[in-house]
Amino acid sequence: MPYPFVQLDVFASRPGAGNPLAVVLAAQTLDDAAMQAIARWTRLPETTFVLPPTTAEATHRLRIFSPRREVPFAGHPSVGTAHVLLNAGLVTPRDGLLVQEGLAGNLPLRVRGEGATRTVAVRTPRARVQAIATPDDPHLAPALRGLPLGALPPVLMDGGRRWWLVELATEAQLRAMTPDWTAIAALARATDSMGLFVYARSQDPVYHFAVRAFVGAPACFEDAASGAANATLAAWLCERGALPGSDGFYRVSQGREVGHDAIIELTVDGDGEVWSGGRAVPVVTGTLDWPRD
Repeated sequence: MPYPFVQLDVFASRPGAGNPLAVVLAAQTLDDAAMQAIARWTRLPETTFVLPPTTAEATHRLRIFSPRREVPFAGHPSVGTAHVLLNAGLVTPRDGLLVQEGLAGNLPLRVRGEGATRTVAVRTPRARVQAIATPDDPHLAPALRGLPLGALPPVLMDGGRRWWLVELATEAQLRAMTPDWTAIAALARATDSMGLFVYARSQDPVYHFAVRAFVGAPACFEDAASGAANATLAAWLCERGALPGSDGFYRVSQGREVGHDAIIELTVDGDGEVWSGGRAVPVVTGTLDWPRD
């Protein structure tokens, strides 16, 4: 029997705007090698595999693979897979929540609205400060050379994946930035991090921050939209008392510089937990014919 398969754009309300994701349903007969082979074949940032939960608390179990390896947690795969399961009628929220079982433990996902306006947000693993640096830090300085910096200091945050977060002075300067890939790759390798995540405050009526995420290892590319990386930023802003507004909610624009236009919604709740989410739109629905060993 073929596997039900959906490809969708996450953090977007129209095809082509968000971060693409492949979802393979009823994947319990696939072994680790087959899952990795499929993720390598799709050549998308991540491919998820949905399995029956093993705990009564969870509504579904999820494994997440990049083309190179299994990933313990990532935001857009969690949010996108939940949208697929809801669209297919395979899960039902309990008091407005789904619970995802995975390598990062059981994580709740908050569901709001219906149909095309539905949003799903995942409560992300707690992100913690690893190091606060100055712009002349020997690892950072080459990647930041010539960039006009904002008020907050550069910081290395760990939320399952480690990112250097750097505030730039203006949105215009962020969008015009040309990354130094050699320096970003060296930064990622030297600090065991994903690379450089830059952000700037915005006066746009739709979103509060513009961000760009430059992955330096194992390959160099700019991420179209990252729920997990943005969650580490939310934790840092909360730590410094720098969240916009007064209710812990804000929106982020990401991906325009690489041909996308994602909007990610972040909420820091009263307990300091970060929820990262947004909309998603299916683009391809069908079946995956993959041999079973």
